[in-house]
Amino acid sequence: MHIVAVLALDGVVAFDLATPLEVFARTRLPDGSAAYDVRVCGTGPEVDAGAFAIRAPYSLDLLQEADTVIVPGIADLAAPVPEKVVSGLRTAAARGTRIASVCVGAFVLAATGLLDGRRATTHWAAASRLAEWFPEVEVDPGVLYVDNGQFLTSAGAAAGLDLCLHLVRRDHGSAVAADAARVSVMPLEREGGQAQFIVPEQPPAPRGSTMEPLLRWMQENAGRDLTMAEIAARAGMSTRTLNRRFREQTGTTPLQWLHRARIRHAQHLLETTADGVDRIGTRVGFGSPTAFRDRFKRIVGTSPYAYRHAFRTRTVVSRSAGRAGSP
Repeated sequence: MHIVAVLALDGVVAFDLATPLEVFARTRLPDGSAAYDVRVCGTGPEVDAGAFAIRAPYSLDLLQEADTVIVPGIADLAAPVPEKVVSGLRTAAARGTRIASVCVGAFVLAATGLLDGRRATTHWAAASRLAEWFPEVEVDPGVLYVDNGQFLTSAGAAAGLDLCLHLVRRDHGSAVAADAARVSVMPLEREGGQAQFIVPEQPPAPRGSTMEPLLRWMQENAGRDLTMAEIAARAGMSTRTLNRRFREQTGTTPLQWLHRARIRHAQHLLETTADGVDRIGTRVGFGSPTAFRDRFKRIVGTSPYAYRHAFRTRTVVSRSAGRAGSP
């Protein structure tokens, strides 16, 4: 039987640990038999899980027996990974073991060097640190999981469910995975990536920078059909100089910054109003519904309709129930 080893280190995030245990342990084959033998291993018999302690029945030797190793996150991202864990994961990888991380477990996996030169993801709030601390890893903060074949990584929290269901589908096909998804009360596939869950933030400009007044004006006028010429005139610069200085201070271009400001406003309206999607696109400054949908999908990772369905507040849903033209 396929052995799944779940690695429990001190400081383990309980949600990350429990997700693979529940998904794999409850997966059944068409004849009703268990699809996986799920075991927990650690550096010692007792693991500190923050609010409580757990018992790890298996030692790190299990890493060399397992067909799949799952690496949950730990609360302290800066905590050094024990050398015996690093060597154990590297040895397992060398013999072809499949290794997957859940959420910030990517930091543990990256510490082994196994993600160097590969695309990976983690919780969006920790993605910039992963990229900074492990520059050889190509960090993609906008997806729910990344499958490199032998090595897989997932985004934050519930994305561990997406990853585990994906592994079940790889191993046993869509029918078995669909049954496992139903047990977990999860869709087998979710639309979009974790970009839709990222807290929108204004692209930063250093405090006191010469761009601050212009950024405030652009934010206030984002709903208008602003052109580069008008923005440059407002800044008192040529368009070429504006582009150069804007990128120096914000890391992006004026039009890209403007598009993101409009999309942030659109996300707020989709969550809090009953206005139709096309009307919201017009309100935030897009000249056509197609342009709005394309830009929204590019930045958020899902469609305005799907975003509204996922994030619209209960108050708006009840107020708009039965209204036509407000998807």
